[in-house]
Amino acid sequence: MHVVELEGVGVRAAGKTLLDGIDWRVEYGDHWVVLGPNGAGKTTLLSLAAAVRHPTRGAVTVLGHRFGRVDLRGLRRHIGLVAASQRLVDEELMEEEGATAHTVVLTGHTGTSAPLWDSYGEAERERATRLLADVGCKDLAERPFRVCSQGERARIRVARALMSEPAVLFLDEPFAGLDLPAREDLVAAVEDLAATRPVLTTVLVTHHLEEVPATTTNALLMRDARVLAAGPVAEVLTPALLSECFGRPLQIDRVDGRWYARAARR
Repeated sequence: MHVVELEGVGVRAAGKTLLDGIDWRVEYGDHWVVLGPNGAGKTTLLSLAAAVRHPTRGAVTVLGHRFGRVDLRGLRRHIGLVAASQRLVDEELMEEEGATAHTVVLTGHTGTSAPLWDSYGEAERERATRLLADVGCKDLAERPFRVCSQGERARIRVARALMSEPAVLFLDEPFAGLDLPAREDLVAAVEDLAATRPVLTTVLVTHHLEEVPATTTNALLMRDARVLAAGPVAEVLTPALLSECFGRPLQIDRVDGRWYARAARR
C-alpha cells in the first residue's frame, strides 16, 4: 500500500486545466519535495493528496483508500496539513482570546477551531508540550500566539498538525513570508522530524530550491500542469531538469546536503 497513488489524474476548474495526466506514487517513509514555477499545479496536486478535493478524472488513492469510496473527512484525520496560504481555523478568535502556543497545538488533537478542554487529558497536554519541543518551540508554550513571530507561528502550526499522529505531513509553501533565520529554523525542524519519526512521510511544496531540507529523498518537478520529472532527489534536482522546469538556464550547487540555484550567465 502506498501513502499516495495518483493514476491518470486531471483537474479542471472554471474552464482551465489545473492538472493533466498526473501519475505519482509516494511510499511510506519518503520525504518528497514538489518544485515548479507559480501556476504549475503544485498546490492543486497537494490538495488532492491531502484529501481536500476530488479529481476531475483519474484515480486517487490515499492511505489505501480510493476517492469515491471513502469519506474524505474521516480520511483527513490521518493527514497533517500545513499551508502558508491558510490561517488556522478561527486563528483570529484565538488571538483575541490570548490563546497560548500550547493551546493552539492542543486544538490539533480535536481538529477544531477552538479548544475543547474536556477532550484534553494529561496525555494530550504532555504530547503538545513534546511536539513544541520537537520543533524548537518549547520555551514558547505559554506565550500568546498573537505575539509569536511569523517563523514561530510556522513551527507551531507544524506541531499542531502532528497532534493527531498523522501518517503523512503535507507542507504547502510553509516558508512563505519568513526571513532567513526563521526559514532556517523551520528547515531544521523538518529535518529533525525525519530523524525522530522515521515512519512519518512528508511532502513539501515550494518553488525555492534553498528551502529543500537535506533529508529530502525524492523530488517531483511540475510545469504547465504536468509532471516534468519524478524520482530520487539526486536524479531529479539536476541543472538540466531544473532549467527546463523554471524556463531559464540555472546553475545548481549542493553544500552540506542543501541545494542552491542561481541563473547561469551566458
